[in-house]
Amino acid sequence: VQLQASGGGLATAGGSLRLSCAASGVTSSARAMGWFRQAPGKEREFVATSTRSGSTFYSDSVKGRFTVSWDRAKNTVSLQMNSLMREDSAIYYCAATIKGILSTFRTSRAYEYWGQGTLVTVSS
Repeated sequence: VQLQASGGGLATAGGSLRLSCAASGVTSSARAMGWFRQAPGKEREFVATSTRSGSTFYSDSVKGRFTVSWDRAKNTVSLQMNSLMREDSAIYYCAATIKGILSTFRTSRAYEYWGQGTLVTVSS
């Protein structure tokens, strides 16, 4: 199983970035593919997830600004980030779960597989 995140970089507040996660060995059996982030000195937090049934869930802090999409044909999960704020600066990780259940999809412990992370920096 491999998850390779990309697309991070520097953006200005109000701008946009699109993160992608190339997945191999897991997408056919995954129940959900998600994104988490971790800012310096803070714990890893849930950002968004897309389930096998097509449902999507977002943290309150990104709802309405970020969009997660799972393209099974391309084995990728993307995170479109609009109206970026400085508080969005963090390392973003993609994750996959094959055993998790719906009630746990907002928690990092539900995900067995993790990508290496991609850094997003938003300047004012």
